[in-house]
Amino acid sequence: MPDILVLYYSRHGAVKEMAHLIARGVEQVSGCCARLRTVPEVSTVCEAVADSIPGEGAPYVELKDLEECIGLALGSPTRFGNMAAPLKYFIDSTSGLWLKGTLIGKPATVFTSTSSLHGGQETTLISMMLPLLHHGMAIIGLPYSEQELLHTRDGGTPYGASHVAGVASDRPIGDSEKKLCLAQGKRLAETALKLAR
Repeated sequence: MPDILVLYYSRHGAVKEMAHLIARGVEQVSGCCARLRTVPEVSTVCEAVADSIPGEGAPYVELKDLEECIGLALGSPTRFGNMAAPLKYFIDSTSGLWLKGTLIGKPATVFTSTSSLHGGQETTLISMMLPLLHHGMAIIGLPYSEQELLHTRDGGTPYGASHVAGVASDRPIGDSEKKLCLAQGKRLAETALKLAR
């Protein structure tokens, strides 16, 4: 069964929870399977090395995960309106795939979590889109036919699912945010199957 790679970095758990919701949305589509992966922390100390297998949660991503997938959902918390360094560090290691054109034509979507409603959700989503566009991927957003976009008081943008975690990062993912995550995963999987034919 073809895999959709759901690749994320999560600091306080909200992006991880969103990744699981997107994976559930992917698996609502017959013929698709979600492959959850994460990235290790990066360190300012050059000698620091993370274990090759995380202590808990999703396995660390490998380049072969990108090669084998038919679509990609990429998630990160906001860092000053940008994707987090651990995710960017991994993305920066994909130039070999770019040289081979591995990701050209595959669909991709992005998702994020911020502390506040105006904490850089849309710029973070766009920052994740940029390297995917350079790889030749087809970006999939959320259309306004998803009614939660019209009525949300939480996260949610046409650029991708988002969550407002609160200043203490303790605010649960709201119902509208959950529905948008599920819808985004489902839409990605449906598009990926169409493009893979």
